[in-house]
Amino acid sequence: MLIWLRQHVIATPLHAPLHALFHRLPPALFPHPSKRLVPSAGSRHQRIQSRPGNHGDRERVITGNRQTSWAFADAFVAEDEALRWARDRAHEAGLRPVSPGTGAALRLLAATVDAKAVAEIGTGTGVSGIHLLHGMRPDGVLTTVDPEPDRQQFARQAFRAAGFASNRARFIPGRALDVLPRLADAGYDLVFCDGDRLECLDYLAESLRLLRPGGLVVFEGVFADGRTVESGPQPAEVGRLRELLRAVRESQDLVPSLLPVGDGLLCGVKR
Repeated sequence: MLIWLRQHVIATPLHAPLHALFHRLPPALFPHPSKRLVPSAGSRHQRIQSRPGNHGDRERVITGNRQTSWAFADAFVAEDEALRWARDRAHEAGLRPVSPGTGAALRLLAATVDAKAVAEIGTGTGVSGIHLLHGMRPDGVLTTVDPEPDRQQFARQAFRAAGFASNRARFIPGRALDVLPRLADAGYDLVFCDGDRLECLDYLAESLRLLRPGGLVVFEGVFADGRTVESGPQPAEVGRLRELLRAVRESQDLVPSLLPVGDGLLCGVKR
């Protein structure tokens, strides 16, 4: 089902109306009302009766097939040619770019805070940067840091292909922990962290300094392919991610949320 969604839903043109996207879905996802499953005891489907005053005798059916729902959500926003090009360059370089769903969430978050100044840790080949720029104000500037200048050259090309002027992005090559201390205090609306997981707690400390009140810090990949919640011995980076999750959740300086998008998106709004 995941492969089907990526082939058909993502292939839907950006300008196509919403109903065109839904018409591409297999009928099994939207059965006729007369053919909807009537749940029985012990099945994974549960029937929840509407409470009085809500919607009469209507009922909701909750299915256990979350994987299909998540796959559909991840493919919901189609990507254009520039994003597909940047994604291909990432795969060729052995990198793992953010998923389409994560990119759409980044675009939404940048728009929500009306971001004019965004700092990105981990340029990659520009996939996440394009999404962030789409969500930012038209006069916004993305400051993006990466230790590999060659990757940033791919990102430059991708940004240009996506229609962004060269002054919309500031590329800084180097290690994040060498660059971040040089950036202005309280000068950023959003900080996106997709760098070395072993340094994530340091990124958090720097982000709190860089963000204005009401600004947003976002960490990508905090699920670590499910290893974060697995028992048993785990690599050091997984232990560090667990510390990060605890630190953000318990911080008095942040309003936290963990979004089940892509490989996990940890967010916090600075108070």
